[in-house]
Amino acid sequence: MEEELHVDTLASREEKYRTIAPQIEALLSGETDQVANMANISAALKEALNFFWVGFYVVKNNEFVLGPFQGPIACSRIQMGKGVSGAACDSGKPLIVPNVDEFPGHIACSAHTKSEIVIPIFRAGVLFGVLDVDSDKLDDFDEVDAKWLEKISTLF
Repeated sequence: MEEELHVDTLASREEKYRTIAPQIEALLSGETDQVANMANISAALKEALNFFWVGFYVVKNNEFVLGPFQGPIACSRIQMGKGVSGAACDSGKPLIVPNVDEFPGHIACSAHTKSEIVIPIFRAGVLFGVLDVDSDKLDDFDEVDAKWLEKISTLF
């Protein structure tokens, strides 16, 4: 696959996901390096959906450590069980936060973040990390995002 996404900028968000998911899968095909794959997933999601911040936090030594991302600088480490990432992992399910200012314990890595979605990633039943997507708009995520981001997070 050429390293260029083909996305109709006027399409609905669901149609954009439907279009980029197989492109991301093709981009990752044959690549075994997880850092490279997380970097390309972050870049593809940022480019196609114009999110404020997209990235991964990986579990290392019982904390979340910043992995590949696209967007402004971010928190380098987050304690396990803290913030939106911790809450998502505790539930084992995607967590949508319509307004981060109303989420108890939200960790503000950027004052511009208004809403957030976090997808926990498990490998062989063990927590690997999270896919974290931030928006500078309130209430920017829904079940469409949860469904597609969860699917995309399983591609690598």
